[in-house]
Amino acid sequence: MLFLNWIIAFSLFLACIVPYTSSASLAFISLTVPALVLINMLFFLYWLLGKKIYLLLSLSILVFGYFTLGSFIAFNGRQKPIKDVNVISLLSYNTLGFNSKYQSEWEKITSTEVIEFVEGENVDIIYFQEFESHYVKDDMLKSYPYVANKIEFGDEEASNDLAIYSKYKIINNGELDFPNTYNGGVYADIVIKKDTLRFYNLHLQSLRIRPNYFKKERSDKLFVRLRDSFDKQLWQSGIVRNHINASPYPVIVGGDFNNTQFSKVYFNIKGDLKDSFLESGRGYGETIKFWKFPFRIDMILIDPSFKILNHKNYNIDLSDHEPIMATFKIPSE
Repeated sequence: MLFLNWIIAFSLFLACIVPYTSSASLAFISLTVPALVLINMLFFLYWLLGKKIYLLLSLSILVFGYFTLGSFIAFNGRQKPIKDVNVISLLSYNTLGFNSKYQSEWEKITSTEVIEFVEGENVDIIYFQEFESHYVKDDMLKSYPYVANKIEFGDEEASNDLAIYSKYKIINNGELDFPNTYNGGVYADIVIKKDTLRFYNLHLQSLRIRPNYFKKERSDKLFVRLRDSFDKQLWQSGIVRNHINASPYPVIVGGDFNNTQFSKVYFNIKGDLKDSFLESGRGYGETIKFWKFPFRIDMILIDPSFKILNHKNYNIDLSDHEPIMATFKIPSE
């Protein structure tokens, strides 16, 4: 039992140092952090009832993990709605292309259902990933007259887009290209009252983790494919970070990162930005499930000078992802 404890503790140690390395081969361990934490906690309780000296192994690695990776569970209290001219709300949603290309449990979901949900939330700014804009009818999203979008692949008749919809005026926009991939980013400079902010909507390289793949794919090929995906994500996160560093405005970054908060990818992009879930969310914050296991791979990161008032995860089943929403306040002069 002690030997198994050593293996689990060492695995969590490796996961703790992954964000500080550029190893794509080790990156997959970061996906297992919640499970490794849970198992180490069980070992701690097991040794607490037996040979207490052994509990120091799991205890020490759990403490080390907390100070290097932070918590993956948020314990923030419920926030009351605040009416203020400087308060902005942002919703991010991977719509799975309105499920038009996928044979899945969501294939009967229509674009109308997704858009009606989003419109009902009445947020100020919307990020869409895997968004097929040609399904948006003229009477949809009329409250959002300003749009910035990027076609990830396809054409104007049948495309997979990244889009930013805004109630506030967009004075400039552009794209972040990730060559030789179907992914990318779009940004928009938006004037809100007297401030100009830069909003980034990202869709990073997919790991393509679907149960059907694993049943058919050899383990060695699976490892190589995941390693290549992690390597692309690391490269993409560097492009994003360099672009953020050059921004003349405060930034708000969000979208589908296709990786967790324990990854080098997340650390690269986050920098000194504040994670809306960790600052003001509650619970585990899952945004997608793989084989019924919850993961948080959709993020909203906000300029450190802004106050995050609320973060919300929506438990709705209109896509393989769940939408997230953050509310934040711009400092008044």
